[in-house]
Amino acid sequence: MLTQFDRPPESAFLAVLRLLRWDKPAGRLILMIPALWAVFLASHGMPPAPLVGVIVLGTLATSAAGCVINDLWDRNIDPQVERTKTRPLASRALTVQTGIGVALISFACAAILAFYLNPLSFWLCVAAVPVIVCYPLAKRFFPVPQLVLSIAWGFAVLISWTAAVNHLELATWLLWGAVVLWTMGFDTVYAMSDREDDLRLGVNSSAIFFGDYAAIAVGLFFAGTVILLAAAGINLHLHIGFWLAIGTAAILWFLQYSQLRKTDLPKLVYGQIFRQNVGVGFVILAGIIVGEIF
Repeated sequence: MLTQFDRPPESAFLAVLRLLRWDKPAGRLILMIPALWAVFLASHGMPPAPLVGVIVLGTLATSAAGCVINDLWDRNIDPQVERTKTRPLASRALTVQTGIGVALISFACAAILAFYLNPLSFWLCVAAVPVIVCYPLAKRFFPVPQLVLSIAWGFAVLISWTAAVNHLELATWLLWGAVVLWTMGFDTVYAMSDREDDLRLGVNSSAIFFGDYAAIAVGLFFAGTVILLAAAGINLHLHIGFWLAIGTAAILWFLQYSQLRKTDLPKLVYGQIFRQNVGVGFVILAGIIVGEIF
């Protein structure tokens, strides 16, 4: 017999994997990418392999914790939204106590990894926690909650950069600004698929805030990302590989913007564009690595 939301029964293990969103790797990778941008740029080449490993594992643990915290806050909202109604806490496949336990374990894993870092990076990790925990609440009272998420994403740059060189500089803040704008862009796209449900429930989002101008806002966010990445490239004297990657990303973002300008887009298109940004992020990462060398 099917469950409350027409989903076959599953084991607790698989439900926990879904709670952590490990069945949807795009959301995990899209946090890892700016952290890797930062550590490779700060290192001016190949960073130590153990540091890269800590950053990769740290972003996985942190994003997992963020997903669980989000689902705990939204466990009574998610059942009313088509896209989220089968999430484990929303469908009651897992209890609140289990969710809290998984969140604490995820944060504990991230904390253990943070102790590998220098004091500046460690305290930046600590500073990021309240932003991660409070982001899901922002949609209830802040008109552009995606900005809070973007600031949380920006910590990936600050933590990874300082982990490599133990200081902040102009290029760090240029990259931070680029990541904030990029996140505003792709997460506004993500929010566009839930716009009708959010309006019905009285929940805020950037897609609602920008209304009919949401596609234009996304285009401007992506354009700003290109400008700030280019400024960082100039500041760090990166070479041709970086500029080829930025040019490719700019074309891909323009194509996404052009698609968003169309009316009556199927909801699945928004998810596709979100996932495409993972590929764009890796293009830029490749350009950063090559641009440090050639």
